[in-house]
Amino acid sequence: MSDEKRRAIGESTIRDVYAGDIVVPAEGYPFTDIMLSTLFAEIWTRDALSMRDKRILLLGMIAAQGEKETFKIQTKAGVKRGELTPEDMRELHLFIAQYCGYPRAAAMLGPMEEGISEAQHDINNNDTSETPS
Repeated sequence: MSDEKRRAIGESTIRDVYAGDIVVPAEGYPFTDIMLSTLFAEIWTRDALSMRDKRILLLGMIAAQGEKETFKIQTKAGVKRGELTPEDMRELHLFIAQYCGYPRAAAMLGPMEEGISEAQHDINNNDTSETPS
């Protein structure tokens, strides 16, 4: 597959993974070029695990590292894409607390709830099924 094709797949996939909430990095920076052509063009597109499975695994790894902002971003994307409900996220958070520790999980609580709230806001604002009166 050509580099251009891999880049195009990577760009499409990163938009999908982040529910359109991420700016695709400009071409020309080696780190993001490789990330798009490898991580997003080849790994996220594999079918062995569902997108939901990948998201749950990623959320666990991010929580274990204490990456609060990334946890929020992934929470928002997972809820916004319909992979996880707010209740799923709260249950996942409870499970994470048992394995990552309460202090780390407590630090994830606020960002998680913000991600859920932002996702629900975006979903509600993009809902065209209801017409204003």
